[in-house]
Amino acid sequence: MTTLETLPVAAPAVGKLTGRVAFVTGGTRGIGAAIAHSLANQGATVAVGYSRSSEGAERFVTGLRRITDRYGAAASSHCGNVGSAADCRRTIAEVIVIHGRIDILVNNAGITMDKTVAEMTEEDWHTVLAVNLSGAFFLSQAALAHMVERGTGRIVNVSSVVGETGNIGQANYAASKSGLFGLTKTLAKEAAFQLARSGKRSDDSIGITVNTVTPGLVTTDMTAAIPTKVLNALTGRIPVGRAGRPEEIARVVHFLAADASSYITGQVWSVNGGMDM
Repeated sequence: MTTLETLPVAAPAVGKLTGRVAFVTGGTRGIGAAIAHSLANQGATVAVGYSRSSEGAERFVTGLRRITDRYGAAASSHCGNVGSAADCRRTIAEVIVIHGRIDILVNNAGITMDKTVAEMTEEDWHTVLAVNLSGAFFLSQAALAHMVERGTGRIVNVSSVVGETGNIGQANYAASKSGLFGLTKTLAKEAAFQLARSGKRSDDSIGITVNTVTPGLVTTDMTAAIPTKVLNALTGRIPVGRAGRPEEIARVVHFLAADASSYITGQVWSVNGGMDM
């Protein structure tokens, strides 16, 4: 009798993104690094954004090239402050100059400055909103102009379950991640409108889509600092009984980035083990 254990396991599909160029902000660590690897494994040329260690970024890109070289693709790193509109525009322009185009933008970069509402300063509020929400807007604004001109593109925003549920001590973070929902839906509508107005929309085109992924608790360097007792309490609230892995978020991102996902836009994809049920 055939059981689940005896069913043949299909090899993971690869090459879905051959010939595409992706830019992943915050792409050298955690979820961003997993996304960069996942896109590279699908054949894409991958540019990663970072804000701190140039040495660490180059080390990451060297490893990434071991994947992209197999597909005749490339990899690069781009330093910038996502909280700066000028840096957002500059890095988008850099990627286009170096690689000739941008097909996929993943707005993954994000920061936290956790304090209760009573203790939160103006700087705490504005800094988190600038990076997590305004940065996604300015990057998308620059990329979308390029995508409309070319007639195709994918934008994927990385939000958080906290944007859906809120969390004590994270008013700024929750507001920024929730704001991505409205930004996603508006960008999706405007992208479709601009593409139609440009005369480049057709039934056989992959078009331009904008979607959001909302991770729950995911095992990264950030969560490694959570005390075991607190982590156990958090995982106890997750129906599947564990934290997620960065590559599980990345799989949804590369699915949304694929040509075959052209009928999915303006949507919020929860990847949280049922945490929001």
